[in-house]
Amino acid sequence: MADQSSGSTPVDKEDNWGYDLYPERRGEAAQAKWWQVALFGAGQVKTEKISCERNVYNCFQNSPLVKLMYSALKASGCEIDLRRHIACEVCDVKVSGGYDPRLNQIVICQNVARSKGMVQGILTHEMIHMFDACRHELSFKDLNHLACTEIRAANLTHCSFLSAMTQGDASFFRIQKQHAECVKNKALGSVLAVRPDVTKEEALAVIDKVFLKCYNDLEPIGRRIRRNSADMIRAYQERTNYGYE
Repeated sequence: MADQSSGSTPVDKEDNWGYDLYPERRGEAAQAKWWQVALFGAGQVKTEKISCERNVYNCFQNSPLVKLMYSALKASGCEIDLRRHIACEVCDVKVSGGYDPRLNQIVICQNVARSKGMVQGILTHEMIHMFDACRHELSFKDLNHLACTEIRAANLTHCSFLSAMTQGDASFFRIQKQHAECVKNKALGSVLAVRPDVTKEEALAVIDKVFLKCYNDLEPIGRRIRRNSADMIRAYQERTNYGYE
């Protein structure tokens, strides 16, 4: 809370949920670790940023999922400008990326997400949050809204039926249950990461409350992506069925 006696405007602490994980969001300059300076020189942070930005650009040019999300956002009136809406920054190592609803900006953690594949996953995940904020007037202060968008992002980008299949019984119903549990666990971790005021029990309760509706909402990708499949390409090819160019 800002010092009100100085005449400054107080800051709602709710607006800063999760910002401790993104120091540059708080105005702190990124500093290279001592071992980075010793091994690579003082320019390590700058080198990471350049590499991150190249990976982002590559994904927007070549990733079917990222291109699909870009088309969906554009069709919804929320076209992405790479210079304005995507930022590569140094973050807490507990996170690899995030969506800043105040600035409508996606953060890629340059010190964590170093591969094109990882950057693709983060971009797609966070672009789903951006899509939900654009299309559905998402409020991250509303725990129901937050849980729903985290369920959708985990469902569409992180958990796959193939990974569930390798965990044991390969029956359809068993795989389906394991996939749903993967989505719930991922959503739980994301909710707790940005809402320190919420207990695990409270988060689980709201996830269970909205799960079925949000789990079955596959917009705008239209399908759950299976690992090592052609689903990403198929989803991109089918984008015109939903009015996305």
